[in-house]
Amino acid sequence: LFYYSLKSFMECDAIEEIVLVVSENKFAEIRKEISLRPSKKLIKVVKGGGRRQDSVKNGILATRLDSDLVCIHDAARPFVTLELINQSINACKTADGGVVAIKSPDTVKYSKNSLIEKTINRDNVWFAQTPQTFKKERLTKAIIDAEKNNITCTDESFLMERLGFSILLVEGSINNFKITSQDDWDRAETLL
Repeated sequence: LFYYSLKSFMECDAIEEIVLVVSENKFAEIRKEISLRPSKKLIKVVKGGGRRQDSVKNGILATRLDSDLVCIHDAARPFVTLELINQSINACKTADGGVVAIKSPDTVKYSKNSLIEKTINRDNVWFAQTPQTFKKERLTKAIIDAEKNNITCTDESFLMERLGFSILLVEGSINNFKITSQDDWDRAETLL
């Protein structure tokens, strides 16, 4: 699964190096597999952490010191395109980060205990995807701040937003979906 995403990043001229962050139990297997695949780009494999932000931090620490942007992508989104990667990177020309997202096609309800409390205006609701690209120095600051304040997140944009950094939304694609269920696997097989 990860190779479909990796292939897009390998083909992207704006990407200079690739760091795969993987779970400890898959580390040796994936490092071996990467060593068997030819690549014009340096691909590093590092171990992840207990939380997403810990894994992202490990990935950042493995990047070259002179890199100024970090483009984060979930390998579970195998249909990422060069256009989405480049758009998230280009967003950093005028902002501290760029997040690929799609507008909500549905009416959004906010509830507690399955009871609807309110309807949210879907014109202002976006579903975040990856890639998410950020200025490395500012993302590092946001991750360190989260560690100090014992904050856990589901994406790095949240940590950046907390510190007031500017994040641009980049129009994503419904085909850039995340594979998390059997239905997602079936959909992916159909697309392939």
